[in-house]
Amino acid sequence: MHVVVIGGGIVGLASAYELARRGVQVTLCEQGSLGNGSTDRAVGGIRTQFSTPVNVELSKASLDVWNDFEERFGTDIQFRRPGYLFLAREEETASALEASAAMQRDHDLPTETLSPADATEYCPGLEVDRYVAGSYSPLDGYADPHLAVQGYASGAREAGVDVRTGTTVTEVLTDEGAVRGVETDTERLDADFVVNAAGPWAGRVARMAGVDLPVSPRRRQVAIVSPSSPLSEDLPLTIDLDSGSYFRPERDGAAIVGGFFADDDPTVDPDGFDESMDLSWAAMAVERAGETATYFGPETQIKRGWAGLYGVTPDDHPIVEESVPGLVNAVGFSGHGFQHAPATGQVVAELCCDGSASLVDVSPLRSERFADGETTTERHVA
Repeated sequence: MHVVVIGGGIVGLASAYELARRGVQVTLCEQGSLGNGSTDRAVGGIRTQFSTPVNVELSKASLDVWNDFEERFGTDIQFRRPGYLFLAREEETASALEASAAMQRDHDLPTETLSPADATEYCPGLEVDRYVAGSYSPLDGYADPHLAVQGYASGAREAGVDVRTGTTVTEVLTDEGAVRGVETDTERLDADFVVNAAGPWAGRVARMAGVDLPVSPRRRQVAIVSPSSPLSEDLPLTIDLDSGSYFRPERDGAAIVGGFFADDDPTVDPDGFDESMDLSWAAMAVERAGETATYFGPETQIKRGWAGLYGVTPDDHPIVEESVPGLVNAVGFSGHGFQHAPATGQVVAELCCDGSASLVDVSPLRSERFADGETTTERHVA
């Protein structure tokens, strides 16, 4: 069996690696350099706190790999686990947060619900009066996406994957409704399966095969700041679900702040979007972080930042399926592709080799859910 994987981000590399581990001949095509699409611009969050069972199960299966990454791949990805702290300002948000935490506990996870006063155990600078509830899991944390890409790339090459950077797929080849391979800017590659792991370009790749997927590239920003008060490295990644703001500690007392605050969220061209940070957005991100915790006062200094892309679906869940014979899509992760890549790679290998997934029930991630009206929106999105 020969499989062509389109996309050299973390999802494509994980898929190529897992396929090669099962003895499959794999060619991975990346139009630029590995990780240069969205992965290298990710914040690196790894968490189990999601609002739907399928995302929780993807997290659990991925965590098995993240926990042992250095042993498996020989690369220290600097996985730190100070936890995630989710916060609710509104009673309706708090009720949903508590229901999600209960569901997570039903999936054998140690998520705890907190009063705002209790939450100060994890975030001492929390503006307690602004919130009504929180949730926390000690399993959650963050890692270095660039190092994770390098680890998966080394593992894939050692497993026999033909990794081709600077190689653009120009056409997906079909015959009587089935995908038979790809045409690149240098040659034709016949294949039994083509895996679409193209991130923000996923919709474009799917259309080459005659498949219309609701995946839109959306711009998101991140800033590195020097807060008024240094952040301890044991502070959790903290998310205000009502304001959309989040922050986490960075090295040497610095902090990463982020969030999406605009009313409009236009689709952008993944080949031509602004990769720099907007100063007006950064000022708002610092202001919102200051509403959450006392670390971000008037003396906070914005050091630098960047913008990347989420591949977003209408319900903030990915599409993971064999959409037509020979085309496996692993797309539309809506900001969660990095952390769910290990499980996704294994599921992709199962779909190609076994015809169905057994690691995680991914039937809720089929594309038909949109037409059938069977969507459930992921509420824990930053």
